[in-house]
Amino acid sequence: MDSPETKGVAVGEDGAGSSSNSKFSEADSRDCILEPLSLPESPGGITTLEGSPSVPCIFCEEHFPVAEQDKLLKHMIIEHKIVIADVKLVADFRRYVLYWKKRFTEQPITDFCSVIRTNSKAPFEEQDNYFLLCDVLPEDRVLREELQKQRLKEILEQQQRERYDTSFHGVCMFCSEEFTGNRSVLLNHMAKEHAFNIGLPDNIVHCSEFLETLQKKLDNLQCLYCEKFFRDKNTLKDHMRKKQHRKINAKNREYDRFYVINYLELGKSWEEVQLEDDRELLDHQEDDWSDWEEHPVCAVCLFCEKQADTTEKLRDHMEDAHEFDLLKIKSDLGLHFYQQVKLVNFIRREVHQCRCYGCRLKFTSKAELRNHMEKTKHISMLPERTTWDQPQYYFPTYENDTLLCALSDSEGDLSAEGLKKDDIPVISEDVPNLQALKQGSVLKHLLQGDGSKSQRKL
Repeated sequence: MDSPETKGVAVGEDGAGSSSNSKFSEADSRDCILEPLSLPESPGGITTLEGSPSVPCIFCEEHFPVAEQDKLLKHMIIEHKIVIADVKLVADFRRYVLYWKKRFTEQPITDFCSVIRTNSKAPFEEQDNYFLLCDVLPEDRVLREELQKQRLKEILEQQQRERYDTSFHGVCMFCSEEFTGNRSVLLNHMAKEHAFNIGLPDNIVHCSEFLETLQKKLDNLQCLYCEKFFRDKNTLKDHMRKKQHRKINAKNREYDRFYVINYLELGKSWEEVQLEDDRELLDHQEDDWSDWEEHPVCAVCLFCEKQADTTEKLRDHMEDAHEFDLLKIKSDLGLHFYQQVKLVNFIRREVHQCRCYGCRLKFTSKAELRNHMEKTKHISMLPERTTWDQPQYYFPTYENDTLLCALSDSEGDLSAEGLKKDDIPVISEDVPNLQALKQGSVLKHLLQGDGSKSQRKL
């Protein structure tokens, strides 16, 4: 990333292409994807409390609730062309925005932000300048660190108050027994009597709010671990007892704010901190992988929701169900790894936007799009290379797209009609001064020595 002193540097060419591709670029500008996407996976996620204070836009009078932070970021990108990098590393987003809102009234935005020019090869009137606010700027980095320290201080003070609070009152979620005094009495009771352990009391903060969150889930007949819903309380209790689900789902980010460990290091969750501790232990142990179990990662079809635990099965599915042969396309077009990445990301984006890349028609659902493409045989009708072989498709449409990890340049993945050895280009190193390299080579002295010896023998 360029430093803030480097202004007006063109770092992208989104939408730029040949004249034959103008209609695709125009359509992409209208249907741009501004938020990160993820393919379907296990339930869970982050939720925010209702009634939280609002956050103002840095440049205008628009306000958004803290719970709708993503809408504010989207608004600032579209309306004001400003991008805040690594938002998840900002400890207090509201204070962060208020600080920069004040600073931007004092000095021009170009004094703080790197300038990113898009469509740099297009005519000047079609170019756009976006402003990147990130911790490359020393002032921004100091602000983020101060916000992190302030948040950690507030959390530790809150934890200290709860630790010695004797006015706590709570009810057991499993037997309805009431407890007063210190919070540890209730937490130890649930751990001992009901095998429900959410951690040591001293590691928890906002304990009352944490227990209320868990109680609401049980009142909604939802299992705390697998997060499935049940028809009545007795069925839920039997399920949690038989399946040993009397524990919380550690992958649910909703619970992170109730554990002090998540506030210790900027941008690191409890899993990452724990992983570092595990590495330190492993440094003092012998490598033993006897109990290693590999869990398969599922890849998702380009055109439907079908998942497969191997890429071979997924390729077979796409070929049988959708008549889309990825290996044959790779072979016929002579695609190297990065071109395959661009093609997959292009198809993912078009399908996500319910748009046929063969005829450019848009549909209201993916099911309608799939039926249309299968009937018209548009699935195998790829557009011109200039349409999808663009720098913007280096970036994945879905952040967790495991199909991209399975792409390869190896000839073993090609069919019998694939590339021949002679068709594979060999790119040599850049040698700025070949003559100087020859003069300074050790081989020259060795060859001269061998030559003089042979002359003496003759």
